[in-house]
Amino acid sequence: MKDTLEADINKGKTYLGIEFGSTRIKSVLIDSHHNIIASGSHDWENCIIDDVWTYNLSDVWIGLRDCYSKLQEEVYKLYGMTVSKIGAIGISAMMHGYLVFDDKGKQLAPFRTWRNTMTEEAAGLLTKRLKFNIPQRWSIAHLYHSMLNKEPHVKDIGFMTTLAGYVHWRLTGEKTLGIGDAAGMFPVDETLNNYNPWMLNEFNEIILSMGYRWKLESILPRVQVAGEKAGTLTFEGVKLFGTTTSLQVGIPFCPPEGDAGTGMTATNSVKRCTGNVSAGTSIFAMVVLEKKLSKAYTEVDMVATPTGKPVAMVHCNNCMGDVDAWIRFFNEIIELIGTKIEKNELYIALYNKALEGDIDCGGLLSYNYYSGEPITGLKKGCPLFVRNAVSRFTLANFMRMLLFGTLATLKLGMDILTEKEKVCIKELLGHGGLFKVKGVGQRLMAAALNAPVTVMESAGEGGAWGIALLAAYMAYTHTKEDGANKTLECYLEQNVFVDIKGVRMFPNANDARGFAEFMNRYTNGLVVEKSAVENFIYA
Repeated sequence: MKDTLEADINKGKTYLGIEFGSTRIKSVLIDSHHNIIASGSHDWENCIIDDVWTYNLSDVWIGLRDCYSKLQEEVYKLYGMTVSKIGAIGISAMMHGYLVFDDKGKQLAPFRTWRNTMTEEAAGLLTKRLKFNIPQRWSIAHLYHSMLNKEPHVKDIGFMTTLAGYVHWRLTGEKTLGIGDAAGMFPVDETLNNYNPWMLNEFNEIILSMGYRWKLESILPRVQVAGEKAGTLTFEGVKLFGTTTSLQVGIPFCPPEGDAGTGMTATNSVKRCTGNVSAGTSIFAMVVLEKKLSKAYTEVDMVATPTGKPVAMVHCNNCMGDVDAWIRFFNEIIELIGTKIEKNELYIALYNKALEGDIDCGGLLSYNYYSGEPITGLKKGCPLFVRNAVSRFTLANFMRMLLFGTLATLKLGMDILTEKEKVCIKELLGHGGLFKVKGVGQRLMAAALNAPVTVMESAGEGGAWGIALLAAYMAYTHTKEDGANKTLECYLEQNVFVDIKGVRMFPNANDARGFAEFMNRYTNGLVVEKSAVENFIYA
């Protein structure tokens, strides 16, 4: 086995995936059988500057160099080899947001991430004009917001992209984007695998009426689908990996994708009627549709798989942040009394404690809103815990409440798909931090969404593995005799997931009844959360 891996490394039959997540940048190297043979990670965090959630772009390159150097070190430690040849590279990142540059590549405005909800007016006007739901976090909503505010930089825009598109551009010189990520910038037409031409024309009329000289299609990245080649590593790109890298110029890249597309790929959820739920800093469900929805809903985004199939996406800005904060708090108490416990052990103990709680969490209620939540109409967030004198305030109920709270807003959006649109969902694949403890988050999600939830053995690999798979697929389509004719769906089914097992869990009737009671309390209590947002005074 080791000889085979060494041969893959030596001959460049490996594939590198790098994903820029909300709290972690991760790189993974996979072999010719799609197994991870080395990885590296770098923690980072967004911050609020001038009321804007943002990252400094210099931190992108610090993180890239750190996570890749750790991967190199692991390869050398395990195999005594240095990575220089790679079959293909893929870049992924959190979707949406606002990154704009002038014609010379100068950044024109601070990076506005998906967490920002200042674009309500712009998103609403575009939704009405385009007859298509434009969420507040989409790039086009941020652009129109800047135009409405007459921000000086708008006249100088030469290029607008996502974080994945930005990193790919700097490494390859190519201004391109995978269709899944592009669909979160501006609506796409599934029959053309490109931006919707009628909507482009409508927005260009807005641009013209406001006196700008550029056209929208001239500043957007070109759209590509999975399997297409999207450029090669340049000399300048090699330098961005750091002085210790031995990577060679000319390594091919697959189209850069968003975390939604890599999540679908990593869970084999790119076929129609399949879906996946990613539960990390944010939580979103992706369902590949058999047919279009009957109308536009503000709670549901229409995006695409990496091959362009229509996907209904329910996205919520908040998920695991509050759970993680409370567990850090409990760990402080443990350390205060002179005891230590491994982080993973604490998660396992507290998650499993949630299964001992009353099915309705004993009347406890919380909101995990660190940032605004458009589905419930909140522009800003305020984490909140509420109980009354008769609530059963136990640790089990408290943990169950926290975990139920990660799913509540998602439930509001998913009900539109399942109850109003009768969307077929045969199975949901779960991945992300909510599933880090075996069986707990999976069980509660099945009850909340009233659908079977499967967690695969590979679920912990995440989006970095997903984009590495897309890089491997791109290489396959260009090197194998049947490559040009094998769809991504077939490639994943036959080449990747054939031996990967998963555990499927069906809804538990008592859990489902308890979650329904919790949701009734949750919806009635939104007025309390809204009051907290409006009246709580921040220091």
